[in-house]
Amino acid sequence: MTRPKILIVEDDKNIFKLLKYNLEKEGFDCQVSITGEGALELLDTEPVDLIILDIMLPKMDGLQVCKLIKQDKSLVSIPIIMLTAKGEEIDRIVGFELGVDDYVVKPFSPRELVLRVKAILNRGKKPVESKEILSIDKLIVDTSRYRVSVDEKDVALTRMEFKLLVALMQRKGRVLSRDDLLEEVWGMSTDVTTRTVDTHIKKLRQKLKKMGRLIETVRGIGYRFNYEQ
Repeated sequence: MTRPKILIVEDDKNIFKLLKYNLEKEGFDCQVSITGEGALELLDTEPVDLIILDIMLPKMDGLQVCKLIKQDKSLVSIPIIMLTAKGEEIDRIVGFELGVDDYVVKPFSPRELVLRVKAILNRGKKPVESKEILSIDKLIVDTSRYRVSVDEKDVALTRMEFKLLVALMQRKGRVLSRDDLLEEVWGMSTDVTTRTVDTHIKKLRQKLKKMGRLIETVRGIGYRFNYEQ
């Protein structure tokens, strides 16, 4: 059985050794890069299943690295856990908007981080019950190719915006609370607030233009995708 591959991007020797030891003890195959540039070079030649990415790296910081990864169609689906000493909400929000799957603040428990890695990888193994192509009127979402179009024109969405749209469309008119969306889209990363959901919904509506009207606000509860229009 092939061992899942983890790329650790961390310049602190003590930390990356701690991560590598604990992850390999749990059956993961780990690679380490101490720079963002080195990580991008490794990703060009070596496929990985998950990336643990420190935000405070020399020269190219973790947010820049994350942005470049998420702009690459061949890498966009790789989950990322951001590792940082910073704890301000703005840093978390920026990371999640770029497509980070989880966010761990130093100092951290190695055991907790291993559990978060397993949770994210297991989430990716769950069978997909929905169709690969979701559509209504002029809005088409190809979940397998990470592609959205309106009137046959591509719409560029962030990872979180895409996941929000898919979550709403898959429910066929059911109302999802803000907490439901936080759990489904941001997973176990509950550091973000319900306000973040509202911000992402607003941006999503703007990008979908006329089709954005299909995302309805249910006052005091959350949002739903209206299939009846």
